[in-house]
Amino acid sequence: MNILDIIKEGGFIMAPLLICSFLAWAVFFERLYFIRQFRREFSRLMDKSEGLIKERKFEEAKGLAHNVSPLIGRSYLVVFEDREMPLENWHFKMSRRLKETQLGMKKYLWVLGTIGSSAPFIGLFGTVVGIIKSFDSIAASGKSGFAVVAGGLGEALIATAAGIIVAVIAVIFYNFFQQRFSDLNIEVKNQLEDLRELV
Repeated sequence: MNILDIIKEGGFIMAPLLICSFLAWAVFFERLYFIRQFRREFSRLMDKSEGLIKERKFEEAKGLAHNVSPLIGRSYLVVFEDREMPLENWHFKMSRRLKETQLGMKKYLWVLGTIGSSAPFIGLFGTVVGIIKSFDSIAASGKSGFAVVAGGLGEALIATAAGIIVAVIAVIFYNFFQQRFSDLNIEVKNQLEDLRELV
């Protein structure tokens, strides 16, 4: 029995792992695209708003918030809050808006976390099924030996390896985005605080 036959027989185990793998890569590329778009949009907003603020065109600068994603716009508008507001209160309000932004950034990361924690167990289930098949083969043939149990053991090992690989990839992606979004949120916070000083 070759590997293709084993995969075909154990398809009910491999199918969920293939779906998990597809979802992990889909989230990876979607969030990468999101980061690229977010940076581009935010950078463009900062460039335009700095010019308008230096010219004291505050209403026009505030209006720029309508042309960007709400994830950016809500935090950006806090820059123009009452300038008599105590700085501590302003920082507290900005912090709340940035937490909302960070929640939006982390959209779909729960998928990676779920795959990272569940894929090894799917693979383990495949291992159990493969071993059961091996014993079933022994019972059916009345003989023992490597040739009898090879198919079931091969399926078990492939399922285990596939589950671990999918889980490792998902966890790597999850940690990568956690760090990237944390760094991005700090960059946004610093630039908005700089803009507040101009206002």
